[in-house]
Amino acid sequence: RLRSAPVTIRFVTNTTKECKRDLLDRLTKLGFDIAENEIFTSLTAARNLLEQKQVRPLLLVDDKALPDFTGMATGDPNAVVVGLAPQHFHYEMMNQAFR
Repeated sequence: RLRSAPVTIRFVTNTTKECKRDLLDRLTKLGFDIAENEIFTSLTAARNLLEQKQVRPLLLVDDKALPDFTGMATGDPNAVVVGLAPQHFHYEMMNQAFR
């Protein structure tokens, strides 16, 4: 019914553990009729803000989430993005983030 209605459809999630493409694949396998541009994640919001502010992030996100930041400048970071990434939460990385 939504597809035939004159409304924009978005699937919204707060997941930070996987990229939009992996989420799309998982939802498609579950039977959802969905396009990648209909998915809005917290990583989408983060990337949009980073681009708007024109900053270079240190990405403390799961490796599976990194594709959502492809093409972004991350050298000499002046911002930090934190997601669910326990493997990256160690003294050395946290020290880098605080700097």
